[in-house]
Amino acid sequence: MPNVSANGIVIDDTFAEAFGMRATAIIITAPNRKWARQAAITMTGFATSVIGCGCEAAIDVELPPSATPDGRPGCRVMIFAMGTDELQKQLLNRVGQCVLTSPGSACFAGLEGSAELKLGSALRYFGDGWQISKKIGGRHFWRVPVMDGEFLCEATTGLTKGAVGGGNFFVMAESSAKALVAAEAAVAAIGLVPGAIVPFPGGIARSGSKIGGKYKGMIASANEAYAPTLRGVVRSELGSDINAVLEIVIDGETNDAVAAAMKAGIKAVIELGPKRGAVRISAGNYGGKLGKFIYSLKDMLP
Repeated sequence: MPNVSANGIVIDDTFAEAFGMRATAIIITAPNRKWARQAAITMTGFATSVIGCGCEAAIDVELPPSATPDGRPGCRVMIFAMGTDELQKQLLNRVGQCVLTSPGSACFAGLEGSAELKLGSALRYFGDGWQISKKIGGRHFWRVPVMDGEFLCEATTGLTKGAVGGGNFFVMAESSAKALVAAEAAVAAIGLVPGAIVPFPGGIARSGSKIGGKYKGMIASANEAYAPTLRGVVRSELGSDINAVLEIVIDGETNDAVAAAMKAGIKAVIELGPKRGAVRISAGNYGGKLGKFIYSLKDMLP
């Protein structure tokens, strides 16, 4: 089928290809919004891709006091990994180093899943014997003494084996400035979709990759077909009107969450229009041979 146009933007006749992942979520609270966000941002640092970071993580949504277990401002954070053992490792390391250490923080389960991951039940040992077990309303917590009071942490959180990672689309524009405006609009729209995150810096990746490379040991390398500076010396996927490409990568708690996020992001780019933003939208795939989940761009149109 041929490409289509929406509000003057070309939509490639292609699809995004995504993979099954394991995921969990926690709720971080603090005395105010600033410190809830700080703990969440620190915890999700260096978590853009499982290729080099071990996990993919970001803030899913900020929560008002009325929506958190302890009535304080909070953030729901989602973490994705390829296997349960790695997800457990990343969860404990990041909560222990970035949330336990953050002033006034508390940590609660953010997901009811098919299985459980250790949270406070492992971190309690930091209390060196002074930690206290507490059960409230059928939920189990640990109270760990720290220098500004105590760190309250739920014993476990849920694990889902039905998460999806790698939903994506490419924002393609006449200039890097316009590509960034369009990508930022997409990220803002995706931020309103619950259960989906965009793990790259600010939700945007400029270093789109392909599998493998010419150098030994490379898991991924530059996708030269989408690099504007290489147009003319490689088999390029870019026309003369494209001088910048940015990628939006989406992980979701469910298949539906990824689809909803892609639709929201693409809608925002289309509504912005080609004069201020993108002139074309495409997506990355592996020919449909590697990923279980397929998202046709035409099905994602508003």
